[in-house]
Amino acid sequence: QVQLVESGGGPVQAGGSLKLSCAASGYIFCRMGWYRQAPGKERELVSTITSAGTTNYADSVKGRFTISQDNDKNTLYLQMNSLKTEDTATYYCAAWRRSRLGYCYSSPDRAYWGQGTQVAVSS
Repeated sequence: QVQLVESGGGPVQAGGSLKLSCAASGYIFCRMGWYRQAPGKERELVSTITSAGTTNYADSVKGRFTISQDNDKNTLYLQMNSLKTEDTATYYCAAWRRSRLGYCYSSPDRAYWGQGTQVAVSS
């Protein structure tokens, strides 16, 4: 059974830092990532990382957020620095498996999801 459990969210002042974690179990994923959803807005991609370590970031977080993974612990991290009020959102861990033909899925409809962890950045 696949399980993704996020932790590390909470309140923080603008300019501060938080580190989110996502503990994965039940499968070895080829790609993992973070999405976020602010109140009244659609869920958006924050960052992804492949099992080979290739990373991808939304323009809004480049230079401030760093995604990483510990393959031994099957844990995903998101280090968030220089936080802004517009980073306030619920952050969701996502993970993807390979298709039977070996393709690593990347679309949200193919992802497994965690329950989310809230990040609240105050000015």
